[in-house]
Amino acid sequence: MSVAILLLAAGASSRMRGSDKLLETVAGEPLLRRSARTALASRADAVIAVTGANRSARDAALAGLPIRPCHNADWESGMGTSIAAGARALDSGTRGVLVMPADMPDLTAALLDSLIAALPGDAPRAILRPRAPSGEPGNPVLFGAAHIPALAALSGDEGARAVVARNRDDLSFVEAPDTAVLTDLDTPEAWAAYRAKGRI
Repeated sequence: MSVAILLLAAGASSRMRGSDKLLETVAGEPLLRRSARTALASRADAVIAVTGANRSARDAALAGLPIRPCHNADWESGMGTSIAAGARALDSGTRGVLVMPADMPDLTAALLDSLIAALPGDAPRAILRPRAPSGEPGNPVLFGAAHIPALAALSGDEGARAVVARNRDDLSFVEAPDTAVLTDLDTPEAWAAYRAKGRI
């Protein structure tokens, strides 16, 4: 039974005020491609990239990578619809699904693997979330198989928060070594601050 990663890459980058955050470059490549390569380097059995806005350019950024594409035609209705589209594309028998935003440049395959390794084989209701050294919970979040139907039924822009909120007794934390699980880049100011630290 497999674990899959849903790489969320469908949003319009509306907070970027005109540019596409997923096509901004980090270490010489588009952020989207960097995130996909991180996911592919993990122990996950499949990576499903859910696209929506700016589809052709984002597809080009992913060209040549062994990912499974999933286009969310309803992406304008919010992140929930993208998670739902990806969840419906999962293979039967999937043991867990890791919901990974594509705008987090510092995530590593090792961090993803720590979440996958912590998923109990006999606990399909488990929800695993990384926690930064400060104690603040971050992303991505791994859901056991029992939660896949709820993910597939999501709508709107709330994402998977509602699934976590309804199942808090199933939630456990995995300690992360740094703040990568908190670092997302969705505004020009966030990109400027990131680059000011020498990350390009």
